[in-house]
Amino acid sequence: MTEKIKGIAASAGIAIAKTFILRNPDLSFERKTVEDKEAEKKKLNDALDISKKELNEIKATAERELGKDKAEVFSAHLMFLSDPEFVGQIESKIDSDSLSAESALQDVSTFFIQTFESMSDNAYMRERAADVRDVSKRLLAHLLGVSFTSPASITEETVIIAEDLTPSDTAQLNRKYVKGFATNVGGRTSHSAIMSRSMEIPAVVGTKIVLEKAKDGETAIVDGLNGEVILDPTDEEIKAYSQKAAAYKEQQAEWKKLVNEPTKTKDGAHVILGANIGNPGDVTGVVNNGGEAIGLYRTEFLYMGRDQLPTEDEQFDAYKEVVEKMKGKPVVIRTLDIGGDKKLKYLPLPEEMNPFLGFRAIRLCLERQDIFRTQLRALLRASAFGKLRIMFPMIATINEFREAKKILLEEKDKLVAAGTKVSDDLQVGMMMEIPAAAVLADQFAKEADFFSIGTNDLIQYTMAADRMNEHVSYLYQPCNPSILRLVSHVIDAAHKEGHWAGMCGEMAGDATAIPLLLALGLDEFSMSATSILPARSQLLTLSQEELAKHKEAFLNLSTADEVLEYVKTKMK
Repeated sequence: MTEKIKGIAASAGIAIAKTFILRNPDLSFERKTVEDKEAEKKKLNDALDISKKELNEIKATAERELGKDKAEVFSAHLMFLSDPEFVGQIESKIDSDSLSAESALQDVSTFFIQTFESMSDNAYMRERAADVRDVSKRLLAHLLGVSFTSPASITEETVIIAEDLTPSDTAQLNRKYVKGFATNVGGRTSHSAIMSRSMEIPAVVGTKIVLEKAKDGETAIVDGLNGEVILDPTDEEIKAYSQKAAAYKEQQAEWKKLVNEPTKTKDGAHVILGANIGNPGDVTGVVNNGGEAIGLYRTEFLYMGRDQLPTEDEQFDAYKEVVEKMKGKPVVIRTLDIGGDKKLKYLPLPEEMNPFLGFRAIRLCLERQDIFRTQLRALLRASAFGKLRIMFPMIATINEFREAKKILLEEKDKLVAAGTKVSDDLQVGMMMEIPAAAVLADQFAKEADFFSIGTNDLIQYTMAADRMNEHVSYLYQPCNPSILRLVSHVIDAAHKEGHWAGMCGEMAGDATAIPLLLALGLDEFSMSATSILPARSQLLTLSQEELAKHKEAFLNLSTADEVLEYVKTKMK
């Protein structure tokens, strides 16, 4: 019997195929003590070796198929398996409590998971809980001698149905056979959703019940355009969705024709469509999708998954590669946004009650100038090879921006004095992600060359709501009038001083938000590479002059729902 299940549209497209139910293996065991502790520790170390071998192979596949930044999660998994604290605690429980290896693993992994999950205001640490779960499941399976179904074993066209897809699962998806997937849990910013968009696999997440309702081998439709899963569809539904899928394919082909076209509105206004990247390998996707800029290069990936800080030359090579590949198009590189919630094994930092509001980003860099100056020198050297722009994150006060720019100019003077070539046309800007800075944008515009609005953080800070917390996720409202007023103020402040304003948060690629942002005068929209061509196509149908006439009206509405309805009825 046909059943329709609503979820969250995580990755656009439509898939029609037989279901492949990806269930967790039975990893139950009898808790027990042992006499031969050395034999138990050997069993543990053998399972660790097998797990590391598998993860290295999965990481290599992920790097090849998805790029280095998407594969970094497996560096974290490998670090757990080599972490003296994690492994040491397991061995200690075997020694002190005479526990079996699997019992000791269960105790230690449960402790780590509960510790990470208790940090309810910290999305990054909750992701670490998912990492521990994934790693522990693999390790426990090898301890018990249980084999579990790998997505890599799929050899016919399917849609995967699962509770969730772990990083290990998604890295093993073969796009030739996996046409789509649907999960019980997750949101648009969950790991599986991000990976599905990178792989261009239609996906619906957060359905809550699809795993319980689906039957293995039955036909299913995954509608990643509208966030719906149809189990056991009728012939008429299959025909209708096949036509819808074909129409979407045709639409994609039409979008591809715009790859080398400039981004112009219906009335001839020109805006820039850029992309957000995490490593040099991502530039290929930007170029293939007609990106006119890199609106955000997150440099922290250079620092993760390693045992020590990257050298100046290592950073220089990475930055140089990106600006050269972009062939004169602008590249905005954000200085290190690490600390607080994103910890590095080799960089001890204080424990914090609220790391998202803590010692991170520019706050860390101004304190640890040795790290900051090394990165700035690498950036300045790379600026000679293209149109590089430097952006400081997490700026809250004018003094922070002035201090960061002062250090930058000191390093520039040193390089020039030593005969090192540095760009004569170097723009220095800032992320607008803290409400205090956004309110004072008119003063910041006198000091910064550009603004890039980081809406992911700006929204959650303004609304006082963690966007990863499902209990308050309803408050993550990009189109709330309070957010739009802040965005409008930032853009107007930049323009008053003759500067440009961009946006590098999820909102920039949102089809509903694009007319609003165009009306507000946003100069650069930076998004995931796969969103560029749909956005360009949409902008071709919009008149900036006409939309601007609606600015006062939608800024004076009271709720996000009112704004969304206004866009739908008045601004198409």
